[in-house]
Amino acid sequence: MNVFNIVIAGVGGQGVLMASKVLAESALAGGMDAKQNEVHGMAQRGGSVISFVRMGEKVYSPVVTPGTADLLISFEPLEALRYLHYLKPTGVLVYNSVAINPSTVASGMAVYPTDLPEQIAQGSPGALGFDALAIAKEAGNPKAVNMVMVGAVMKNLPIDPAIVRGVVEEISRNKGGEVNLRALQGGSAAAMHEREFAGSSSVSTS
Repeated sequence: MNVFNIVIAGVGGQGVLMASKVLAESALAGGMDAKQNEVHGMAQRGGSVISFVRMGEKVYSPVVTPGTADLLISFEPLEALRYLHYLKPTGVLVYNSVAINPSTVASGMAVYPTDLPEQIAQGSPGALGFDALAIAKEAGNPKAVNMVMVGAVMKNLPIDPAIVRGVVEEISRNKGGEVNLRALQGGSAAAMHEREFAGSSSVSTS
């Protein structure tokens, strides 16, 4: 298979790196080669964190270049817009719709955009956004947003979802395993519901 490119974006403390670890290890468990690379922003100040995961028969570089990502996973809507240029024309964007004010907004140096969904839709008409924080809280831990987002994209991956679940269970065996699995399932169910709703709303009843 060709190399499948994933970009994961978020804000420091949201678990971006754990999500990329789950995806990379799932690819390896599925018999593929995988490379992972992360770029840390000013996490302590609410800065951007971006991670690349590439998987396929043979992967030589961990770096995803702009315009080549098959999948962009964003834990925050402004980060989705910030890294939208990484997506290829046929790429898929899935993002958490709950905003987190960056340091510049918190300090009054900037204003958070009010039309983010519209801007995102312009750049990626098929983008899927939903409240991942609410699902994480329902699963038992608001910090499980990362596992909610992994669950939401399982159907988009060239990996059996059962393998992803097994990796999540193994990685979190000694810490929050049940919560993470509930978050994973909750994200999967939410994405399926949103896609079905989008599909039905686009059907003409005339």
